[in-house]
Amino acid sequence: MTIARFDTLAAAKALKEAGLAIHQAEAIAAQLRVAAEADRGELVTRGEFYRALWIQGAGIVAILGVLQFLPI
Repeated sequence: MTIARFDTLAAAKALKEAGLAIHQAEAIAAQLRVAAEADRGELVTRGEFYRALWIQGAGIVAILGVLQFLPI
């Protein structure tokens, strides 16, 4: 497996040249490196994401159904 390298110095320089302050450019470049090196095994698949949304939506529908019968 090939490991991709992320050049934070080049990224920070490019961001600085684009008009960002150096401390902002360095912070953004550092976070981009963290994202590039993230463990892909911890990422959520599309199916897992949609399943979680469906469950959340079903819960909202159930709550709305119960609220119909409460005297307000």
